[in-house]
Amino acid sequence: MDSNQINDINKYEPSVGNKISIVISGWPAVGKTTIAENLARHFNLKLWNGGDILKMMAYERGYSSSLHHDWWDTEEATRFMNERNNNPNFDREVDDRLIKLLNEGNVVITSYTLPWIADATINFWLQGSVDNRSKRMSMRDNIDINTARKIVQRRDYENKLIYKKLYHFEFGENLDVFDFAMNTDILTLESLVMISKSIVENVIKT
Repeated sequence: MDSNQINDINKYEPSVGNKISIVISGWPAVGKTTIAENLARHFNLKLWNGGDILKMMAYERGYSSSLHHDWWDTEEATRFMNERNNNPNFDREVDDRLIKLLNEGNVVITSYTLPWIADATINFWLQGSVDNRSKRMSMRDNIDINTARKIVQRRDYENKLIYKKLYHFEFGENLDVFDFAMNTDILTLESLVMISKSIVENVIKT
């Protein structure tokens, strides 16, 4: 991650007009980024990712993190995660930065927590089985399926533990905070992208 990427978060100024904010949440490797990227492109919205902001914070603390997906699977990332797990201020700072961006509007954010702690125009939840998410991660990160499954299961466990401790909600259990929930086991991501675009277009018109 270079200095321009670090500073970009402070340079963004939302465009004038209807300031829509979209949050996409769901289990790890369920396709959040794919849908978010398509919505951001289609509606000319700024895209932010909670994981990338966490990496940004790692960089600020002296870790050599980058925006590559597989940084999370390095020994250095494991050390950072251990530090993060022992300091709840890490996740609170990530969410504080994301909430600031959310309130500015004209943004799509992928986040595990924001639907429970902030107000977006639209909150999407993506559901997916461990099997399908492991296959997606295996193809995305070019790793074997067994390794991908272990990573998916570990991240599922960590997310539930961290956010229960931090915000006292059951991640993935209570979906009342979401406006729309979609199952990536039933429809392809391409189909869900089309559905998501249609939903956003109709919300903008109302």
